[in-house]
Amino acid sequence: MSEPMLKVRDLKIGATVHPPGERPRDIEIVHGISFDLEPGKVLGLIGESGAGKSTIGLAAMGYGRGGVEITGGEVWVNGRDILKSSFLDLRALRGGEVTYVSQSAAASFNPARPIMEQVIEAAVLHGKFSQKQAEDRAVALFAKLGLPEPETIGKRYPHQVSGGQLQRCMTALALCPEPDLVVFDEPTTALDVTTQIDVLMAIKAAIRDTGVAAIYITHDLAVVAQVADDIMVLKLGDMVEYGPTDQIINHPQEEYTQALVSVRSIRHDEKKPTDNPLLRAENITARYRGTKFDVLKDVNVEIYRGQTLAVVGESGSGKSTLARVITGLLPPRDGQLVFEDRALTPDLPSRPRDDLREIQMIYQMADVAMNPRQTVGTIIGRPLEFYFGLRGAEKRRRIQELLDEIEMGEGFIDRYPAELSGGQKQRVCIARALAAKPKLIICDEVTSALDPLVADGILKLLLNLQKIEDVAYLFITHDLATVRAIADSIAVMYQGQVVRYGTKSEVLSPPFDDYTDLLLGSVPEMRLGWLEDVIENRKMASAGN
Repeated sequence: MSEPMLKVRDLKIGATVHPPGERPRDIEIVHGISFDLEPGKVLGLIGESGAGKSTIGLAAMGYGRGGVEITGGEVWVNGRDILKSSFLDLRALRGGEVTYVSQSAAASFNPARPIMEQVIEAAVLHGKFSQKQAEDRAVALFAKLGLPEPETIGKRYPHQVSGGQLQRCMTALALCPEPDLVVFDEPTTALDVTTQIDVLMAIKAAIRDTGVAAIYITHDLAVVAQVADDIMVLKLGDMVEYGPTDQIINHPQEEYTQALVSVRSIRHDEKKPTDNPLLRAENITARYRGTKFDVLKDVNVEIYRGQTLAVVGESGSGKSTLARVITGLLPPRDGQLVFEDRALTPDLPSRPRDDLREIQMIYQMADVAMNPRQTVGTIIGRPLEFYFGLRGAEKRRRIQELLDEIEMGEGFIDRYPAELSGGQKQRVCIARALAAKPKLIICDEVTSALDPLVADGILKLLLNLQKIEDVAYLFITHDLATVRAIADSIAVMYQGQVVRYGTKSEVLSPPFDDYTDLLLGSVPEMRLGWLEDVIENRKMASAGN
């Protein structure tokens, strides 16, 4: 058995917090974590936000982000405790022996420099290769990672490649210096399932072919099950469970791990359409101002009272653009919207107040959808004032009713967004939408930024509210597990068109068109060997063609 390439013992990490109106205080956020990682092996770190996953991953580089400080323990890399290393030794380690792949490649690359310059930079600066050798290695990695035109893609700038391609370029950047360890920090979380599967396949092949050790950080057990040899489950800085991937996936011992494995167990029986749709989108064609091509092309869908239409597809398929047309933010070039048997005015400013009230929207990022300087009560109370003229005690009573409805209850009305968790923030956004007493709520990727257990709670809440309020949802997502959990009908979009449409059972039953088949086949399953099966099936399909 080989010696551990990375050895972590009793790792403790702290931070200083600044509570509103209180003195700063020191807290411990990682509590004595220990593990080993051998060359060529992959350790998955799994857990919800705040579990300490990224903090532990960065500690493998001797780094604490955002005021975080390593306060105790040992981190041994290739036989030396890097926590005792000098600043110059750490500089040599980072980008040389240990490299990092972040969640957002778009935010990590310099938009003003060609991709190749950035991919080879660390390898050249650390003296691993000459510029020519590094460029040759980068081209070989581009090919290994399945990037198009590997000989020339490095000449492009970051904005000239897709999100999935840029994420693979970042993996090439991390592998170029021939590191001993790569820390993958949620490298596919922000990607569509079709893009995610390509990046996952590329990462797995690169790890296998280079023999590098890796830490793979994610909150998606189905994803980590495809790449990890061992998995550590974390919660609030503590290790909950640690063992081989097969044990964690198929025989979890701890209650928290069991909950992660069984997440998205919601079973929603679809409701059949009623006689009259609440909203009809008829032959909608739309393009953005200043462009010469249509982003929506002859789209026809219907949404019924008390039911959910899920709109699915990869980035750029037109999902969010359809939402913008329905809300009046983007008037269509052609076609019309019929709401409660009357034509909707195409642009937002000219719509009457009742139309504005009856169609509400919940956004993907609750953080940017709320004013951080307003209390929860002010945020939820604004629609009550604007649409119903509520004031004083009557308004506060209604705000508390809404908080009870979203299962937040007492004690939240005077809090600020910074004092809430991610799931609580999204619940406040739901309450704000409900305050207007809408008939239709557009949910734009409302669970994609949340951990699985938190997202599960939001979906159950939305289904429960739908029964109580008889509200309809247009649910935009690229998560097929969410679709199965919440939808009554589904519209699959591709390049601005609806390519498959019908009830949930119809759309999810074969025979499939090529795109829907690809979409459904790219959703990771919580079983070992799933990724290998997908790779093999694609090879067979390719050979057959």
